[in-house]
Amino acid sequence: MEEIRLKARAKINLTLDVTGKQSNGYHTVRMIMQTLSLYDSIYIKKIDKPVIRVKSNLDWLPTDERNLAYKGAELLKNTFHIQQGIFIQLNKKIPVAAGLAGGSADCAAVMVGINKLFNIGLSKKKLMKLSLQLGADIPYCILQGTALAEGIGEKLMPIKTGCPFCYVLLAKPNINISTASVYQSLELDKITQHPNTEEMLSQMQQKNITEMGKLLCNVLETVTISKYHEIALLKQKMMTLGASGALMSGSGSTVFGLFLDKQKAIEAEKIIKNEFTLRDVFVTEIWNKKQHRRRG
Repeated sequence: MEEIRLKARAKINLTLDVTGKQSNGYHTVRMIMQTLSLYDSIYIKKIDKPVIRVKSNLDWLPTDERNLAYKGAELLKNTFHIQQGIFIQLNKKIPVAAGLAGGSADCAAVMVGINKLFNIGLSKKKLMKLSLQLGADIPYCILQGTALAEGIGEKLMPIKTGCPFCYVLLAKPNINISTASVYQSLELDKITQHPNTEEMLSQMQQKNITEMGKLLCNVLETVTISKYHEIALLKQKMMTLGASGALMSGSGSTVFGLFLDKQKAIEAEKIIKNEFTLRDVFVTEIWNKKQHRRRG
């Protein structure tokens, strides 16, 4: 095998609770993470010159050591003494710095691809453990599907029932939010509403999207909505346009809405794109491995 193509899928957080802060400054979390159908296309090829080369369809995106996909390739190349060079092409569709783990998903896909391409032989579990060196979301992006994440996000328990299928409207405001600044501004003692994660898992098992919509909760909104009112406006608009629920994903700034009706989601996409003058508005779907196999 000389080349490989992979899909690096976006994620959303159906719940996100911050449970504490460690002495090293990292916050501990408890959250339900879910993979979406929206993906970046990744192409990896062996090359003779012993270097790592990354190209992207976004000319402004860093393609050196600042890029997580580059870091993932570098980590495996150095750890397992890969002598050949590696060329990586990123065709990005996931909005950047959006709370959708686009960079982490690219890194995860690159590590999975290099593991196969160079016959390194790492199990998924070992690859996930190694990837944690580069970011807390990367092990989940290797795992994919529906999972309960704890610790700093690295303790992952797959949810076997998965999330029921529905359509997901994504809308990224024209703002970029620093994850570090959100967590630094978070006042844990002032949070009054926390996610009911157990009830969310129960409604998920019952495949009740309507009730799941009511249970969407992200404590990081206590920071972002006070600074960026457009997040609240997007949530309200999605609800009026037929979403079962709407929430900011991760540390933002993307807002997502869950829709049972595809046509309603498409109509909402058009209205929000026009009213808010946004470029990054997409209708995608919940993605699970079992559903994906069934649906082909």
